[in-house]
Parts: sequence; structure tokens; C-alpha cells
Amino acid sequence: MEELKKFIEEWKDSGAKTKDSFIIFKDLLESKGDVELELNARPGISYSLRGKKKGQSRPLFVLLDVIDDDPSERWLSVCFYGDTINDPDEQGDFVPGGLLGEDGHCFDLDEGTEETTLYIKKRIEEAYDQAK
Repeated sequence: MEELKKFIEEWKDSGAKTKDSFIIFKDLLESKGDVELELNARPGISYSLRGKKKGQSRPLFVLLDVIDDDPSERWLSVCFYGDTINDPDEQGDFVPGGLLGEDGHCFDLDEGTEETTLYIKKRIEEAYDQAK
């Protein structure tokens, strides 16, 4: 994915470490041998990285949105179908009909702390395991 590589190389992180978190999530998805990644680039709006398990009936199991309304202050919104993850610490937001017309659960990340990154990474693993 040359476009994704170029996007990451050109991303100047503000110090909030959201770029670092994005790379951790992307690397996790790439480590799964049966995950297909698709980037939908809309500069000035968002860069959406969709993770889909091969053979899965839904169009994705995770959506990594890099919100690009201010490229010097990019933040992440990591979304899942509501029925594929748990949120034991209630860090995310329920979004009725907000993920491709289905109920979603999103985690906004404007600062890539180790704790929050690990929490979301666990949600990605959970959604991956649930993907059918």
C-alpha cells in the first residue's frame, strides 16, 4: 500500500503521539495474515484505514479514521461494530447507526498514551476474533 506508506511518511505528528498509536494499530492489522487493508484518503477530512478479515461478510471489522480537519493536530477515531467488542472501562462512545448504517462503538484518541493505545489494541484483537 504505497499510498498508506506515503501518508505515514508525510504525517508530521504534533507531539500527541497519535501517529505512533496509528502505526501500532496498523502494524497489528498487518501482522494478521488474513487481514486486508484499504485506505480511503480524503485530504482535509480524513484518512480511513479499513481492516477486513478475508472471507468476512461485513465490509470491515475495524475502521481507523485519522481526522484531518487540521493536519497539524490530527486525531484518531477507531470504530467497531457495536456487537463485536466490549468496553469494560467505558472509554468509547456508542454510535447508533454510525458505522456503515450499523450500530458502532468508537474510541476517539487525541493523545496516544500507552494506556489508551493498549486498551484500543485489545479492542482490535477482540473485533478480529469476532469477525465472520
